[in-house]
Amino acid sequence: MTTNAQRTPSRSRDFAFVAGRPPKAARTVGILRLLASALVVASIATQVVDESIHNDFVAQEYFSYFTIQSSLINAVILALSGLAAVRPRHEGSLLGVLRASVVSYAVVTAVVYNVLLRGLPDEGYVGIQWPNEVLHVWVPLFLLLDWLFSPSRPVLRMRDVRIVVIYPLAWLAFTFVRGLLDGWFPYPFLEPSGPNGWGGVLVYVLGIAAFIVGIALALIAISRAKWANTDLWWHSRANR
Repeated sequence: MTTNAQRTPSRSRDFAFVAGRPPKAARTVGILRLLASALVVASIATQVVDESIHNDFVAQEYFSYFTIQSSLINAVILALSGLAAVRPRHEGSLLGVLRASVVSYAVVTAVVYNVLLRGLPDEGYVGIQWPNEVLHVWVPLFLLLDWLFSPSRPVLRMRDVRIVVIYPLAWLAFTFVRGLLDGWFPYPFLEPSGPNGWGGVLVYVLGIAAFIVGIALALIAISRAKWANTDLWWHSRANR
């Protein structure tokens, strides 16, 4: 059986940097990641300013949403991975795990929003809508496509999924402790006082948790699959 340690060097040789410079494809991906990071920051800043102008901004609530917190994490990881791609170095395994984490969070965010939350009546001021689409649709789609097709993706270990679940578990614990203390929950399906009670909340929590783990395991499996070796694909195109 081929081990992770044995496979990683061979993948690095497939798409090696030439003359101390990253390949053109990697530089292009890096620039796109930096632009995506800036777009996330711009989207959040737009919402904050817009809601503040209309006296509808409550910082302790706004920054408690999973979408906002995970989007801020997205911006940081996109910036770091973008800088790594435009420099003459390969992406490390830690950064690879963090990228797999944010892709998992983003996909779940997109699915939950578009399946459970889109179309629900807004309470209070209805702000500018394009940031919502960026955070819930376009950035998650970019992150997923980036993982599937970008060069220099590291080979991860299946046990790295343990790192992926740290933030969602911490967010969930914080959300329930806060909600039980002040009665405010960021999403209606997490409210124990809802029509389905704690049983409904438990179903949603377990379902979303399983979804996150499943996506993360799929992303890790893709990083390990020979048929999904993007370095070989980009290398073959560069040699045409």
